[in-house]
Amino acid sequence: MASIRIRKFVLTIGWLLLIQSCSTFHDDSKVAGKSVLISTESGFVSGRESRVDGETILEWFNIPYAEPPVGDLRWRAPRKILKSNVTVPERLMTACVQEASPYGGVPGEGIVGSEDCLYLDIRAPKRTEEVGIPVMVWIHGGGNVIGSKDWYDFSRLVARENVIVVTINYRLGPLGWFTHPAIQGAQQGLDASSNFGTLDIIRALEWVQDNIGEFGGAKNNVTIFGESAGGHNVLALLSSPQAENLFHKAIAQSAYSSSTSLDRAYDFMNKDILIRRGSWRIVNEFLAAHHAGSQPQAELLLEDMYALLKMADAKDLLDLYLKHDEGDPLPLTTADGIVIPLKGLHAALGDKEYAKKVPVISGTTRDELTLWLGSHRYFVEESYPFTRLFPAAVKIKEPDLYKLWVSMRSRAWKLRAVDEVLSNLESAGNNELYSYRFDWDDQKQTLFADFPKLIGAAHGTEIAFLTGVYKYGPIGKYIYPVGKLRDDMERTMMSLWGAFAHTSNPSVELPLAWPKFKDSSKNYLILDNLESLRVVEEEFSIDSLLDLLIYNTTASDLEKCIIVWESLINVGNPDIERFEQWNDGFCSRFDIMEEQQKLSMELREQYGSTTIW
Repeated sequence: MASIRIRKFVLTIGWLLLIQSCSTFHDDSKVAGKSVLISTESGFVSGRESRVDGETILEWFNIPYAEPPVGDLRWRAPRKILKSNVTVPERLMTACVQEASPYGGVPGEGIVGSEDCLYLDIRAPKRTEEVGIPVMVWIHGGGNVIGSKDWYDFSRLVARENVIVVTINYRLGPLGWFTHPAIQGAQQGLDASSNFGTLDIIRALEWVQDNIGEFGGAKNNVTIFGESAGGHNVLALLSSPQAENLFHKAIAQSAYSSSTSLDRAYDFMNKDILIRRGSWRIVNEFLAAHHAGSQPQAELLLEDMYALLKMADAKDLLDLYLKHDEGDPLPLTTADGIVIPLKGLHAALGDKEYAKKVPVISGTTRDELTLWLGSHRYFVEESYPFTRLFPAAVKIKEPDLYKLWVSMRSRAWKLRAVDEVLSNLESAGNNELYSYRFDWDDQKQTLFADFPKLIGAAHGTEIAFLTGVYKYGPIGKYIYPVGKLRDDMERTMMSLWGAFAHTSNPSVELPLAWPKFKDSSKNYLILDNLESLRVVEEEFSIDSLLDLLIYNTTASDLEKCIIVWESLINVGNPDIERFEQWNDGFCSRFDIMEEQQKLSMELREQYGSTTIW
């Protein structure tokens, strides 16, 4: 169960991107037409016309929005690019450095991608008589360590809702978030930040402000939206003083609100049990692996270390984070006092000095955790009832335990990353807040798997209804069966997000009113088929939810404690004190991280891996 703990939301890389349910922009349902040339600060960019569902849209791909962050620009704020008198060359691959994934538009083996990756795509409706079209900027997910803009095609959202959608890349992993005195100590201003990936997103939004009018967009009506790590980055922008006046609405889908301090990100002497892959350790390992003849980190001059790190191969740096112990998370979003206030992301959202008073939608899926648990050998087993020529059948070992674990962890996700965040925003004076939970699970049950129970409304399943591209690997036809229920959910999702972008009121097209979130009632909309669409009030706090486990007889004592640990350590800032106090110290007899590692090792010894995929 070491893998059960959501390690930076990315350990199960294939599944995390597979669930995002989108193909790259090469969609066979679209027909390309004549080219369209636009002048921008980055140069002349050539787009194309495409027909989508009977509508004509315009598409521009791989527009640079900043100078390549290479050489001395590594671990610096992105620089504005000014080459308006040149033609932007075509590029086939712009993914940032990351581990390869065939499901994320980043094929290959091992570590792939380039540091020259700060590009964006634009899709716009062809409405030549219109200007000032609402703009939506999509921030992709992937734990801030994997992912690419190329995986998402919002053409149908553009055509149906008359919005412009911009999709962006940003630096990932240790190239996007890095804290070390050799770097920050030698740089000033924004360059002294630790959040370079966040600064990339901010630079992209600045580019949109300066250029989107040329594409028919309204720079005073920009909605940012993203899922998982993308939703987290939406929250980071809501808390960042550097993002002031760059957007006017925000949607955070299945976000998380954690951030780390500068000290914890550095983690001197490797003492933090929840990090252990801080930059102090990584730099030591880097020097040992690639500069064996140099002095130890403790004796090396900071300026010499600065030069070595700037010249290091990017893939070597990332490899140091990937090849070691599973369960050692990489510190990412950091309270650096520049991009994220020193008090941290979550607290800053509740501070009137930092929080943006813009309309916000935030929500989760009902069954977030099935993305991970649905393939985890602790919970499921595979068999071949006919022959190995057919796919394996997947069966839940203990349905009651699986249901309990998924429900508790998914509810805790909503309470910590939606309710607590929106309550903070309300306390900072924001009254334009909306909460939802995505419940759609009208899937097919087959001889090989009971998909509604195994997957259900899993993490990321809602994205397909915003793109209209329904892919889930070989089981996509079971997860998103063709029919009225799927079509209705697509219309609901697109109309809600589109109405929000146009008017700030997401319920304009709904058959019922979506009341604003209030801490006193915690109203939220159940997003489901039309018969199940409804508004309810949250009945739990995180404490009352976890107290349900005290007298539960389905889970063992250890399993109860792991659920409590995961609920309080993941998604929001780690709350070890609350864990230690739960049920009068009931879990003090367990070293949870050691128990997780032990269970993980047992599964690996028995099966070779912790997952069935």
